Amino acid sequence: MYTKIKKNLFQIIPKNFILKNEVWLRNLHYHLFYKGNNHECSICKKKVKQFLKNHNHLICPNCGSIQRNRRLWQLLDQEFIINNTTILDFSPSRVLFRKLKNNKKINYISTDFENEFIADYSFDITNIDLKSKSIHLIICYHILEHIENDKKAMQELFRILKNGGKALIQTPFKDGEIYEDYSITDPEERKIHFGQEDHVRFYSIDGLKNRLENEGFNVEIRKFDKEEYYLGLETNETILICHKE
Repeated sequence: MYTKIKKNLFQIIPKNFILKNEVWLRNLHYHLFYKGNNHECSICKKKVKQFLKNHNHLICPNCGSIQRNRRLWQLLDQEFIINNTTILDFSPSRVLFRKLKNNKKINYISTDFENEFIADYSFDITNIDLKSKSIHLIICYHILEHIENDKKAMQELFRILKNGGKALIQTPFKDGEIYEDYSITDPEERKIHFGQEDHVRFYSIDGLKNRLENEGFNVEIRKFDKEEYYLGLETNETILICHKE
């Protein structure tokens, strides 16, 4: 239902107008239809009757966040955002871009290589145009599964991190071994094999951990398996927290 409404809106109202006015449009939508007390969004702090459902996503009707955005914000807010921290964020969600960009106590740098997200720069993750040891914290969510030369990408992430810096990394995961086949180039075939038209592999948790450790990171596997219905969070979510000594 939500997807159908969204599609119809884009047909009637220009997409640029919706994106430019997204904050107040969502806020109006929330107050008219979804204000309530059954759930709370950890990002915008609004209490809602229900989260919108779109495929496997639970979307906040006020800010547009999905489960992994809300979990990431909890981690950042509770553990990783420190005054004067320089953060590099790859292809950020719009809600987290706005949240972090408005925080004047940090230096927030965002990048998106294909201009599909709001971002300040367009860095190639395999050749990042930043000085070595210049970043305190990297957010690299659902990026590496798109990159054929993920070894070079990991080397670049390690290079630009300061000693003592951290990278928060997440991808879709599967059980068993990493599955990749570069001979599969057709988008529909990639969707069948890797779950999305522009993915080039399926990582396993241990497989990704091993690749990151091979490039110098110390990797902590952080698993979240407690049901958090009220906050609309995933019951099975894994984040790799990568440390550079």
